[in-house]
Amino acid sequence: QVQLEESGGGLVQTGGSLRLSCAASGRTFSSYVMGWFRQAPGKEREFVAAIFWSGGIRYYTDSVKGRFTVSRDNAKNTVYLQMNSLKPEDTAVYYCAADTTAQAMGVMSLPSGYEYWGQGTQVTVSS
Repeated sequence: QVQLEESGGGLVQTGGSLRLSCAASGRTFSSYVMGWFRQAPGKEREFVAAIFWSGGIRYYTDSVKGRFTVSRDNAKNTVYLQMNSLKPEDTAVYYCAADTTAQAMGVMSLPSGYEYWGQGTQVTVSS
């Protein structure tokens, strides 16, 4: 069983920055594929970023490329999402997800590709 806990959300103005953290339980964190998703009111949960194993492989959805950076510290069992140049359309509840099985990115970019989820943290970007 893997438990995930996000932190770092909040209210920020357009153009500002936030760093989300996700602390994970488990002794084999380095083997987990970690993902970040977000869900705005009335919309489906959407993929934001994913990072594999040691962090050498990372993927982003097009709308956040160049603004968001996903990273992980396997010694601390933590994954991060650095969000810069935030826009009002980034407003959503952000979720951390984990899975112990790495599959093709077409699978890992879907919520169904992850078995474990955090409770989410709210990010609000004011215009």
